[in-house]
Amino acid sequence: MKISEFKLETYFGKHEFTAPHLLCCSDCESMSIEELLSFEPGSKAAFLESRLGYSESSGDPALLAEIAKTYERVDERGVLEFAGAQEAIFVFFNTVLEKGDHVICMFPAYQSTYELCRAIGAEVSYWELQPAGGSGGGWSIDTDRLAALVKPNTKVIAVCSPNNPTGFCLSAEQSAEIARIAEKHGLIVFSDEVYRGLAEAEPPSFADIYENAFSLNVMSKSYGLAGLRVGWLACQNRGLLQKMLGLKYYTTICSAVPSQKLAAVAVRHREKIFARNRAIIAGNLLYADGFFQRYAGVLQNNRPMSGPIAFHRLNLPGLSASAFCDALVKKKGVLLAPGSLFDMDDGYFRMGYGRKNFTEALDLLDEYLAER
Repeated sequence: MKISEFKLETYFGKHEFTAPHLLCCSDCESMSIEELLSFEPGSKAAFLESRLGYSESSGDPALLAEIAKTYERVDERGVLEFAGAQEAIFVFFNTVLEKGDHVICMFPAYQSTYELCRAIGAEVSYWELQPAGGSGGGWSIDTDRLAALVKPNTKVIAVCSPNNPTGFCLSAEQSAEIARIAEKHGLIVFSDEVYRGLAEAEPPSFADIYENAFSLNVMSKSYGLAGLRVGWLACQNRGLLQKMLGLKYYTTICSAVPSQKLAAVAVRHREKIFARNRAIIAGNLLYADGFFQRYAGVLQNNRPMSGPIAFHRLNLPGLSASAFCDALVKKKGVLLAPGSLFDMDDGYFRMGYGRKNFTEALDLLDEYLAER
C-alpha cells in the first residue's frame, strides 16, 4: 500500500515532545494510573493481580460489556476493540472498501480517514463544512449537498462529529437525515465519535440510529487517556464486524491486557471523567473569549460547538498560518497546528482547549501578538 505522508502526525513527531507549550492538542487532560484507580475501591489490587497473557482478539469481555452500556441498541457482541482509533480506521476501510468504490467524507477530517480510502483505490468526495459567517464565526454543513454527492458506486459516508479540527457538531436532525440518505442508497456510515461525552446534550450515536453504521470511539480524546491505546467500533452489523476481526488477526491480534483493564475502569466512571474535562474546557473557553475580543481584527474566533478543539482564522495580510505557527513555536515555545496540516486554507489554525495549562500557553501567544 502506498499512502501519502500523514502531515499532522509528522508535525507532532517534530514538535510534540520538544515544544514547552502545546496549544493545539486534540485530547483532554490526562491523569495518572493511580488517580484513575482511585475512582473505584479495590481496583488497584485487582489491576496488580491481572495476568499478563493474551486477551480475546475482540477485546476483554469485561471491557466490551462496559462499552456496550454506553449505547442503546448495541450489546457486547456488537463491539470490537482495537489498539487505538487508528487501527480501527485502518481495519474498517480495508475491510469494507475495494478499488473503484466511492466514499463521501465530511471535510475537514482526520487525514487517515480519506487517505486510507485513496490508498485502497477508492474515489473520495468531500462533504465540506462551511464558515457559518456573521460575527459569531463557527461552521455549518448542508445535508442537501450530501445527497447530491451520492453516486452509483458510493459505498461509505464518513462523518466526524464533534468534528476534528473545527469543533462543529451535528444536530440530532442532521444525524437522522444522514442515516436516511444512507439507508435510501444502501450505504454504510462510518462515524468518528471520539469526542462523545463532552457536551451536556448531544445527538445519539450513529450505531444506535442506523443498523449499518459503525461508531468509532477511543480512550484518547474525551477520556484523556491516550496512553492506554484502546479504541473500538460499535455497530448492529455483526457480520461485517466479524470480517473486521479477521483482518485484526493480521494487525495487533489483541491489545495490551493492562490497558484494557484500566479502560474498563474509565468507562465505568466516564461521567466523572467527562464532567472534569467539560469543566476544564468551559473555563478555558471563557478565558479565551477575552483574548479573542482583544485581537478581533487579527483573529477570527470560531468557538467550538462541542469538544476540546477549534479551527480559528488568522487575518494578517501576507502571513500564512504555517509561517505564523512556525515563528510562534520558535520564539515562544507555543505550538499551534496550521490549517495546511488538514489540507485546508493556510489561514486557519487548530487550538486545543482540553488541557489545564491552556491559560499559560495562551498568555504566551498574547505576548507574541502584542510584540508584533
